[in-house]
Amino acid sequence: MAFPNFENKHQNDAFFSPKDFLNYLQQINALPEFEIPEALILCYQNSLAQYIEKNEEITQVNNSFTRMWLLNSTGNKVGVCANFGIGAPAAAIILEEMVALGVKKFISIGTAGSLQNSSDIGDIIVCNKAIRDEGVSHHYLASDKYAYPSPVLTDRLKSELTKNDLAYTEGVSWTIDAIYRETVAEARHYQAEGVITVEMEASALMAVAQYREVDLACAFVISDSLAELVVSLELIDK
Repeated sequence: MAFPNFENKHQNDAFFSPKDFLNYLQQINALPEFEIPEALILCYQNSLAQYIEKNEEITQVNNSFTRMWLLNSTGNKVGVCANFGIGAPAAAIILEEMVALGVKKFISIGTAGSLQNSSDIGDIIVCNKAIRDEGVSHHYLASDKYAYPSPVLTDRLKSELTKNDLAYTEGVSWTIDAIYRETVAEARHYQAEGVITVEMEASALMAVAQYREVDLACAFVISDSLAELVVSLELIDK
């Protein structure tokens, strides 16, 4: 069976768009006017959101669908979105809505499990491609094994990490949004392929970004290890 199930889906327009939703919010006065940033950081962990609130000078944007701040240190050209949920569907929805508002660049910063013994808890991984084992991406792009980030923005992310003396590893991630159906056989297979991480959003975000013609890069912090094919939880919202 092909996926999506409906043949030639990618040649057809959606009947409801992110702009339609934003127009609805405007009609009911639920979409505040604010300076649209050039770039957004997508943030999944409460600890990171709380750190930003405590340590950065910010302008809070009150809206009905996400917590959002503009970073004053960037002249409000960079914003942060948080508390919109986890997993491919939630991340794709917020990305779609922010693109519809006019944001052109995105960096997704989350956590991931490691499939390799060479990665330790707390290591930074910059994703150069992601295995499409979630459902969202296949509704945007024809089915293929990988989705890819923006090369230019990924290079800029790596440059900033280096400039700030933050070591990182670049590599492939396995994106799957069925967290309780990650099997030992799959983990062993991708481990042998050299895949570094497993997480829930990257390939979907990359597909949406490619479809909408915006730039997106992804980085993760290793939060747990599956390298021994047994889950080791050591970094939970720290």
